[in-house]
Amino acid sequence: MTHTLHRRGDVNSLSRDFVFLMMPSKDINHVGSAPKLRQFFELALECGAIKIGDCRSGNEYYQGGLGKVIENVVDRAVIHAVFDDRDKAISMLRRVKEADLGLSVVMSGLVDVVDQCCQEAGVQRHTVEHSLGIWGRTERLPSEAVLELNTMCGHGMVTVGLINAVVDKIKAGKMTVEEGAEELFKPCMCGIFNPARAAELLAQMAAEG
Repeated sequence: MTHTLHRRGDVNSLSRDFVFLMMPSKDINHVGSAPKLRQFFELALECGAIKIGDCRSGNEYYQGGLGKVIENVVDRAVIHAVFDDRDKAISMLRRVKEADLGLSVVMSGLVDVVDQCCQEAGVQRHTVEHSLGIWGRTERLPSEAVLELNTMCGHGMVTVGLINAVVDKIKAGKMTVEEGAEELFKPCMCGIFNPARAAELLAQMAAEG
């Protein structure tokens, strides 16, 4: 799924960043899919997902809490769960396989790490999609540090201006890195932004002055 595909960063950072996506297929199995999608959310939270979100209805800030995110799921929703731990991601794979909900599931991350997770969970992957990166006038892009945060929202809702403003507040002692990471998560409507990873990246940026 392309909006979860273009995350940037080094191997160490990205090896703790996993996004699960579930969606039905229009006119094939979308009718009556909402209960299955809600079950996916419940499984994700039981397995330790740090964030969930819905492309149609939004994240917890759009909807007024995690309970509302689950409650408001409708047929044809495209939903997500974010994990910052490999073992929890493997647990999620196992639970999804056992539940056999009959809907498409995509797991995003470093391809070799995701492949290992699938093997350990007893899941046979059938497709791999790669990002080819950014082409064109790349010299006009913001710094790599900013891009690592910006690309965690595949719809571009975590803007460069917001990232810079949050970094400035952290440097001025007006905000902790955890608060800054949560602030960056808020505009990511589909909920795939990883605030645990973001806090680490913000700490590095603030330390670099």
